[in-house]
Amino acid sequence: MRGLCSSLFLLLVVLMIVTTEAGKHKKDKGKRPRNKSDCTEWHYGNCVANNGDCGVGMREGTCEGRTKKLKCRVPCNWRKDFGADCKYKFGRWGECAAATQTKTRSGSLKKALFNADCQITVTVSKPCSPKTKSKGNKGKGRRN
Repeated sequence: MRGLCSSLFLLLVVLMIVTTEAGKHKKDKGKRPRNKSDCTEWHYGNCVANNGDCGVGMREGTCEGRTKKLKCRVPCNWRKDFGADCKYKFGRWGECAAATQTKTRSGSLKKALFNADCQITVTVSKPCSPKTKSKGNKGKGRRN
């Protein structure tokens, strides 16, 4: 009985080694070795939507005469005015301007992705809402 157990154990260890080695080769198969001449200063263009002016698209990167394409997405909202690659930190909305019935807020540049050319500060506006929000005890019930 003891000989059978040790044989099974040895067989199990051999199977584990074989499957581990097979898994390593499968992972390395799709990878190509990196050259020391790989470019480090990639410059990327703007994201260009595949259909229309927003949605999924492609951006092209260039470096030392080489080019590559990356998938990207152009937002389909007001942010497209100053680029999908420019990220801003915005303050609170201002008061409603009676003359234009709009309110504005400004944002300062937080991050520029893909070496994008971004404005340092931006101002956005939107129509004032016709409803006024009240800060009552909504949904809390009556207390005595």
